[in-house]
Amino acid sequence: MTVVLDLLNNDPRTKLRPDMPRHPEKANRPDTPMQSKPAWIRVKAPGSAEWAETRRIVRENKLVTVCEEARCPNIGECWAKKHATFMIMGDTCTRACAFCNVRTGLPGPLDAHEPVKVAEAVAKLGLEHVAITSVDRDDLSDGGAAHFAATIAAIRATSPATTIEILTPDFLRKTGALETVIAAKPDVFNHNLETVPSKYLTVRPGARYFHSVRLLQRVKELDAQIFTKSGIMVGLGEERSEVQQLMDDLRSADVDFLTIGQYLQPTRKHHAVMRFVPPDEFEAYEKVAYAKGFLLVSATPLTRSSHHAGDDFRKLRERGRGLAPAGAAAPLGPVSER
Repeated sequence: MTVVLDLLNNDPRTKLRPDMPRHPEKANRPDTPMQSKPAWIRVKAPGSAEWAETRRIVRENKLVTVCEEARCPNIGECWAKKHATFMIMGDTCTRACAFCNVRTGLPGPLDAHEPVKVAEAVAKLGLEHVAITSVDRDDLSDGGAAHFAATIAAIRATSPATTIEILTPDFLRKTGALETVIAAKPDVFNHNLETVPSKYLTVRPGARYFHSVRLLQRVKELDAQIFTKSGIMVGLGEERSEVQQLMDDLRSADVDFLTIGQYLQPTRKHHAVMRFVPPDEFEAYEKVAYAKGFLLVSATPLTRSSHHAGDDFRKLRERGRGLAPAGAAAPLGPVSER
């Protein structure tokens, strides 16, 4: 059974107040049933000395991580390896996606010192590869693009050997935002589609499916050297044929790397899990995705966007250079076997 701990208690960054509910827009929604998790979804509860050290560094630098905010089941494994995914621009998102556990509401002003704080944490952790994501900031004229660029520049200045992966919002209706981010030259540009287009109205109502596909395509047009990546959750009621069509849409946008993981419901106010997809179906998705031409695929129940990001980047770079073939027969082995 998956063990998810509430790691946000006693967090010195922000004291939660009764007048600031985490999901005010979901408060009046009817409860949805939470199914018992199947035997194949298992993780260890965090608690190692390395995990504690990673948590200390995050706290000392007053940083937010998506690992905690989104209640990622892999936090124990990743933080034990000193792999944390930093979430910039605060802990409050301007959107209210039905699947997401990140706080929603009106965010506060940007912390101008945050890029340096992130860079300092990256240096203290000694990261070879770092993943940076953010909340949606529809309240900002550029959606936070300049803040992403500043964070990339700060990491480059203090840890020039560290490779940088960013997981961005869609910058919907933010002219010039994508260009600002790409000019900072991240090594990997990730933007998740999250689900198939037929589910956007109920799962991701603030986004537009084909805008997101076009965003990923535009990255390659601006800088063909940047690897592109996208991910989805399954178990939200999608059809297999819809997932296969989504793969085709991403390949049409020249996306290099696809991740597929099981949706896990954070609370009774969130979208219900419609189905727990068994491991053999993830393996089938992986084979189909490789056949469609992705350089790298990670498809397992516990796959998340930044899970094993550093190892995956090394494989992605080798395959991009033609040093190793993609697919289950590759000498590196299929990603799902990790």
